[in-house]
Amino acid sequence: MTALVPADPTVVHPMPGQPRVVLLKPLVTSPLIEVGEFSYYDDPDDPTAFETRNVLYHYGPEKLVIGKFCALGEGVRFIMNGANHRMDGPSTFPFPIMGGSWAEHFDLISALPGRGDTVVGHDVWFGYRSMVMPGVRIGHGAIIASGAVVVDDVPDYGVVGGNPARLIRRRHSDADIARLLAVAWWDWPLEHITAHVRTIMSGSVDDLERAASALPHL
Repeated sequence: MTALVPADPTVVHPMPGQPRVVLLKPLVTSPLIEVGEFSYYDDPDDPTAFETRNVLYHYGPEKLVIGKFCALGEGVRFIMNGANHRMDGPSTFPFPIMGGSWAEHFDLISALPGRGDTVVGHDVWFGYRSMVMPGVRIGHGAIIASGAVVVDDVPDYGVVGGNPARLIRRRHSDADIARLLAVAWWDWPLEHITAHVRTIMSGSVDDLERAASALPHL
């Protein structure tokens, strides 16, 4: 019997001959970005520049947290809190960043309220050129349609699309979503995931629970 060999989560380019696909965890260096194993970004134009080209206005302290096994299509963008402007006065223009005596008023923009960390769960699929606004939380198993602009939180296994993105449907019933979250296959040991790839990709929730029951007990 052929031995089962898990994929390697430490390589930058997991697909031979496809430099457009990168795993983000071994690539990311910013302490403000956390990415789980096997989450990947696909882009024909330098996907290795993800931190600077796809995570925008990231001046901190808010973090971008992306779970495991997420698929990010070409042109996905995360807008961070640094993009915020004042909206409570006559003008939204950020005068202090232009320097000179205007810089003496930097408190007018440095004290702007943020929306907190942007958090993406596990097993989330982002379509082509979708965009996530600051402080959004996206649940496990969600799908973000191509071109969607996500301004509000997305529930577990929700499918959203449009600008602003709206919930189109849930991928499973509430009961099955609870079962999937309890199984949490993304936290299984890689060897167990490897043995049950077909079940994870195409099996039923019952099948997945049976695979979970076979997990080795430490």
